[in-house]
Amino acid sequence: MSDSDARLVGRLRAQLADAGLTGSFLVRDLASSREIGIDPDASSPIASLVKVPLAVAVLSRVHAGRIDGAGVIEVAAGRPESTGESGLSRFRHPARVAVDDLLYLALAISDNAAADALFDLVPPASVTAILRDAGIRGITVRHPMREVGGTPSDRLAQTLAIGAKTAGLGHELPQLDVTRANIGSARALVDLLEALWTPSAIPADVAGRVRALMRGSILRQRLGPDFTSDASTWSSKTGTLLNLRHEIGVVEHEDGGVFAVAALTESSVPAAAQPAAEALMGRVARALHDHLRDA
Repeated sequence: MSDSDARLVGRLRAQLADAGLTGSFLVRDLASSREIGIDPDASSPIASLVKVPLAVAVLSRVHAGRIDGAGVIEVAAGRPESTGESGLSRFRHPARVAVDDLLYLALAISDNAAADALFDLVPPASVTAILRDAGIRGITVRHPMREVGGTPSDRLAQTLAIGAKTAGLGHELPQLDVTRANIGSARALVDLLEALWTPSAIPADVAGRVRALMRGSILRQRLGPDFTSDASTWSSKTGTLLNLRHEIGVVEHEDGGVFAVAALTESSVPAAAQPAAEALMGRVARALHDHLRDA
């Protein structure tokens, strides 16, 4: 790390600390492989970011002819207390939805019930195996979304999330325990983004479909405001669980520059709504991107 890199990272760490955040960030230039980050190898529960590897796994099986993308799945009436606050979990009656459309719901609106219907087709261990076959290390998928649900989001739960971590990154809440949760690091997630945006072991049609799904995401309140413009395209996915706020994405500039970005953060403030923290995530990621692009 150069002196200028170190000075920037030091300033950004201080800004995050002042806001009650710790973070793992990485920005990589996909043309040159140059990168800059803050603790990019730290593992964290990844919450709904897991839906990106899930999409890769499902579409890989579609590509192999083992799943029919037009095949219809019956999804039971929703249970929002355990499967999320949007999408199919809010339906009052069973629904029949095609696999391709479940993928759209899972990535565009982060529909947990849609994701779990897909996990029934490709179990968590198989998702991890498909990632390993594609050369992606550092992401481990252990459970469906229904096992993330059921944790209250009130102040007591936020306080428990903040205070119950062990020195070895275990946690009283299994959803936040890196030995039991779906986990990844900023570096591993950027590796996955690079494999989706550049030629890799992931089939080209699979990668193209995942890119299109990420471009269609409507949840982009964190990094999106700092990376969306008339001169760039931002494709992304968010992840949220108690005091964890994440987003990963790729910005494609009109001049041909393409940068993968991962921001994984943990808050020490016991509040579910923290718009200032989300805005800071975007500023930190953008500062790393601009430093790398201008170097």
